[in-house]
Amino acid sequence: MNVLHFTVPPLPEYIISGSMIYPEGSKHPNRRNIGVFDLLVVRKGCLYVSENEQAYEITPGSFLILRPDAHHYPTQGCTEDTFYYWLHFHTSGGWNINNNGSPPKPDFTELQPFSPNYFKVNVPQFGHLLQPQKAFDLLESLAALVQNGHRVQSLWRQQVLFQELIEQLAAAMNPPMPSPFSSCAEQAAAYLREHYQEEFKAQALGASINFHPVYISRCMQKEFGCSPVEYLIRYRIEQAKLLLIQTDQTISRIAEDVGFNHAAYFTSCFSRQEGISPRKFRQQFS
Repeated sequence: MNVLHFTVPPLPEYIISGSMIYPEGSKHPNRRNIGVFDLLVVRKGCLYVSENEQAYEITPGSFLILRPDAHHYPTQGCTEDTFYYWLHFHTSGGWNINNNGSPPKPDFTELQPFSPNYFKVNVPQFGHLLQPQKAFDLLESLAALVQNGHRVQSLWRQQVLFQELIEQLAAAMNPPMPSPFSSCAEQAAAYLREHYQEEFKAQALGASINFHPVYISRCMQKEFGCSPVEYLIRYRIEQAKLLLIQTDQTISRIAEDVGFNHAAYFTSCFSRQEGISPRKFRQQFS
């Protein structure tokens, strides 16, 4: 499966959309490097389209996203009257494509209080909508807004509806079942994030998610590259960074608020992870 990875923000941007009815025998246009993404969603009939020698049959409830940098051409004519929606969109952010169907592994994202926190939105290039009628309704609403001209309210609403549509497309990708290692690590990480202010106890972690502490440590090492304690310290420091920037609390108070019993140990861990002391970190933003 080809999967499009969009780096956001900024979010993909809606341009224009509409609908078409192709009589039997009609074909999709032959085009190269159109410069925008072209989403095709079939409601009735079937479209036969190829992109760079990869052939697709877009049946009712299915969609295909044609790339802005590729060659698109008809594989054959429609075998029946075909009703479909088309939508052009663009992204000012980065994007790439792979063909193994696997999104990148989640990692520990460092918080950036004064700049966007970038992440990936993974959308299958070709797939079947999980809620076709909801997608059809969104596309109909978008088409209606186009008819209302380019008033600010309409333009704003178009972008909101388009983001809902992107969510529908992303939901069509069936992620692989998580491995036991991944499932255990994710549960442990969620527990640690929820209880980061409390004293860490390996037995309490194990009891909460029904895994032995040694197995949990092995899973987290495999998935996150660190032990539960190391993960917890990293998360506590990320929370401390926000408090250092957003409050006037003392270093000692912040250390206590994020779960460190001793300010000196907090400063040592912070300096080791960030390469700078908590006090100097705060001064950068004052």
